[in-house]
Amino acid sequence: MSNYHKLESKVAQELRDIANKLRIHSVLSTQAAKSGHPTSCSSIAEIMSVLFFHTMRYKVSNPKDPSSDRFVLSKGHAAPILYAAWAEAGLFPVEDLLNLRKVDSDLEGHPTPRLNFIDVGTGSLGQGLSIAGGMAFVGKYYDKANYRTYCLVGDGESAEGSIWESIHFASYYKLDNLCVIFDVNRLGQSQETSMGHDVDTYRKRLEAFGMNAIVIDGHNVEDLVKAFHTAANTKGKPTAIIAKTLKGKNFPEIEDKDSWHGKPLGAESNRVVEHLKSLIVNQGALQVRPQKPLKDDAPAVDITNITLTSPPNYKIGDNIATRVAYGTALVKIAQSNKHVIALDGDMKNSTFSENLLKFDSARYIECFIAEQSLVGTAIGAACRDRTVPFVSTFACFLTRAFDQIRMGAISQTNVNFVGSHCGVSIGEDGPSQMGLEDLAMFRAVYGSTIFYPADAVATERAIELAANTKGITFTRVNRPTTAVIYPNNQVFQVGKANVIKSTPKDKIVLIGGGVTLQESLAAAKELAKHGIPARVIDPFTVKPLDSETIISNIKAVGGKCVVTEDHYYEGGLGDAVNAAVALEKDIVVKHLAIGELPRSGPPNVLLDLYGISAKHIVQAAQDLVKS
Repeated sequence: MSNYHKLESKVAQELRDIANKLRIHSVLSTQAAKSGHPTSCSSIAEIMSVLFFHTMRYKVSNPKDPSSDRFVLSKGHAAPILYAAWAEAGLFPVEDLLNLRKVDSDLEGHPTPRLNFIDVGTGSLGQGLSIAGGMAFVGKYYDKANYRTYCLVGDGESAEGSIWESIHFASYYKLDNLCVIFDVNRLGQSQETSMGHDVDTYRKRLEAFGMNAIVIDGHNVEDLVKAFHTAANTKGKPTAIIAKTLKGKNFPEIEDKDSWHGKPLGAESNRVVEHLKSLIVNQGALQVRPQKPLKDDAPAVDITNITLTSPPNYKIGDNIATRVAYGTALVKIAQSNKHVIALDGDMKNSTFSENLLKFDSARYIECFIAEQSLVGTAIGAACRDRTVPFVSTFACFLTRAFDQIRMGAISQTNVNFVGSHCGVSIGEDGPSQMGLEDLAMFRAVYGSTIFYPADAVATERAIELAANTKGITFTRVNRPTTAVIYPNNQVFQVGKANVIKSTPKDKIVLIGGGVTLQESLAAAKELAKHGIPARVIDPFTVKPLDSETIISNIKAVGGKCVVTEDHYYEGGLGDAVNAAVALEKDIVVKHLAIGELPRSGPPNVLLDLYGISAKHIVQAAQDLVKS
């Protein structure tokens, strides 16, 4: 094996000693917290010891240094031992570990980026590997740097399909800078895992997916060091280390026993700690320390002030689908900043993310039909501010990855989502392809910003703004063409609505988004013929909603409003408007939305069938004005 030197016995013993120190910290911290997962920590103690004190290269002084190795603890419930490793490495006092899970401590029950050494929040199982894959992709193909990415996965969570989506992604893109460690400790939360200690089946499956699979004793530090060396010298494929371990390793009468998951050791803790102390040979200060990066070779990255390289160029009245304008805008901001990238799930010719593929194929990542991996990969790619990712697919398919999006918010990620083919307006493809829950989903995500552009001009500016907006953004774009209503020099702002049409004599406000804004404009023309002048408002962002503009304009017309949306009633634009006016007196809002399970049909027929066409807006407005 290339340049491999067997561990000196002294170093091997120190790594074993560190492993038992980490076990002690895990027992004491969870006992102090009166909750936690000490047995899940114990099974990975040697893995953590070898990784943090022999194999990984990082700067304790700067845990998120761009050139340092990355580590993702996918089995986030083992957080106490991760915290212990960083404390033993010297990042913070080991005494602080006793603050685990306290309300005023950032050492939370599962890792979050409140801590300066955590890249992403984990704990919802099955997600860490896709994030690690995104990190590794950036390291190999964009940064072209020496840093490696390590991901520790529990055997229980390996039942998640998202794990296998991520293995496929890593293998397809030959991410030889990625090493995933499977902690095969046999026991899940409530019973034995589906494969128990059948490490050979793990090996066969991983090899079938294109991984370099290595089976080892996960408590043997020499085997671990050798396996990590092999992984670092394997080219053209990622490595999976299948570590056979025991839950509660070195905990007498608890080791490999069921019913100890997710609980402190209680009355057994003192006895276990004393036993662990007896296993430590080197009682003094340990000589093994973290190693600095091989090279400071990760390039400097600036992802600020991203702009369209040229302004929108359309004519009022042109009919252009906003999904097409998204593809145009994506290329423009990519021309402005080389760190803008696009990820898609084999929908690029429908979402028009293929425009970036054609402009610069290196900055387009095809994630295939694996939306959970797609989202996780983007979260990983965004870590440490290395890229500005835009994720696109049909809006309805993003619901499959809601948990990844939710965890992205916990991770304080900056990922931009674009959902096309929203609502019944997509037409004949039918309900399985109609995004009718997407606004509700993204409104529920903490810290999210939701753009709902009315036309091509607004779409280009929405994408420009999204690229510069912190947190998760979602831009909802339409399949059918819509008329350009804005001049090319129109100024847009996050949280600022635009009054499209108004007169001093207006009697009602009409609010819509995308296709229903167009229907609202058509309705306003018809209402004018009936002597009911109507004011039309484009919210532009559904979250944050410009409550001030909406409320002041509704009051100005006498307190009456019709909100129309191509979305289910629950959780979308209408609910946002109703929430905004809830405490206002003398305001009545009529909400038009999709109230039943839709069917296939021509777009215009469906808009009318489900009560969100101009005809229905006119009727609702007339009823309100007369009431």
